[in-house]
Amino acid sequence: MTAYTCFNVETKDKVAHIQLKRPDVFNAMNRAFWNELPDIVNKINDDASARAIVISSTGKHFSAGMDLSVFTDGQGVSGGATREAARARLGLRGEAARLQRSFSCLDDARMPVLLAVQGGCIGGAVDLSTCADMRYATKDAFFVIQEINLAMTADVGTFPRLCHLLPQGLVRELAYSGRRLSAKKAYDLGFVNELFDSQEQMLDHVLNLAGEIATKSPLAVYGSKVMINYARDHSIADGLDYIATWQAGMFSANVDMAESFKAKQEKRTPVYEDLPKIRKAM
Repeated sequence: MTAYTCFNVETKDKVAHIQLKRPDVFNAMNRAFWNELPDIVNKINDDASARAIVISSTGKHFSAGMDLSVFTDGQGVSGGATREAARARLGLRGEAARLQRSFSCLDDARMPVLLAVQGGCIGGAVDLSTCADMRYATKDAFFVIQEINLAMTADVGTFPRLCHLLPQGLVRELAYSGRRLSAKKAYDLGFVNELFDSQEQMLDHVLNLAGEIATKSPLAVYGSKVMINYARDHSIADGLDYIATWQAGMFSANVDMAESFKAKQEKRTPVYEDLPKIRKAM
């Protein structure tokens, strides 16, 4: 198994657990983080080695967001100050798009992503949280759009997704002020699914739920995720048209549905085939 600088990764009973492991620096997102996360998620997705992904963290805070070393390590986040201006701006745009892809892989993954947040979820960690299918938090957790406090506009995914998850007036308040959104208020508004007294209780719940999801037909779960994401981004008419087309090609009546009926009759857990692996181009 690959050793990662920023993460521990374990897959058990079809659940992949990705855990941030730099608590000494509040799991700040250094350059290795941005490279490793999509590598991990894309491997899980392509190998179909899990049917659900849990992302959790260690220490006092889930993540303090972008590590300032990303701006100061001389590897080009500025877009290249000595280049011709248009090419420098194009380089900066490309870097922003690359960072966005590091989180969009969660939205694009064929399996649900469950996020478990303790303490601070700050800056880039909010961008990450908006890409998860479900979010869970300890009662002491909080969310901060930190970029405004650094004289920046959040650019890795917060606004395109958060406006679908919270009232726009609140998004604007958080974005303009840099104030904290408490776990309690996030729960009351539906951004967080459930609150817990401790991180241990939260992880037990989230891993158990992920395990339950992993017992369902992975094809049906994937189809549900595709449809929910499509409905988020399109009109009702478009969504109805697409689900009809999807079902015409993906409906598994003679295999997965037949197995679900048979398992109920036999009073056992159904056994479903994994999703096909995604082969790399030769």
